[in-house]
Amino acid sequence: MTTKNNPRSPVPKIRLEKRAGRSVTVIAGLHTYGAKRLEAIAGELRSGLATGGTVKNAQIEIQGDKVEQVRAWFAKQAGP
Repeated sequence: MTTKNNPRSPVPKIRLEKRAGRSVTVIAGLHTYGAKRLEAIAGELRSGLATGGTVKNAQIEIQGDKVEQVRAWFAKQAGP
């Protein structure tokens, strides 16, 4: 999945949350993409980062502290 530099594209907001002593990387701000596209992005992130994850409430949740890897993934998708 590639996301080219489009000024109207939503900007992902990536943050780290602690839940029951575990870290979860949450990607918000992509709710306009729709459920299918969010699931596709989550699937690519899960396989690329070799971790679990899901889509809940129009947010992608990735298990573990993967903030920097997720930022790098989105930067790579945006291209030069």
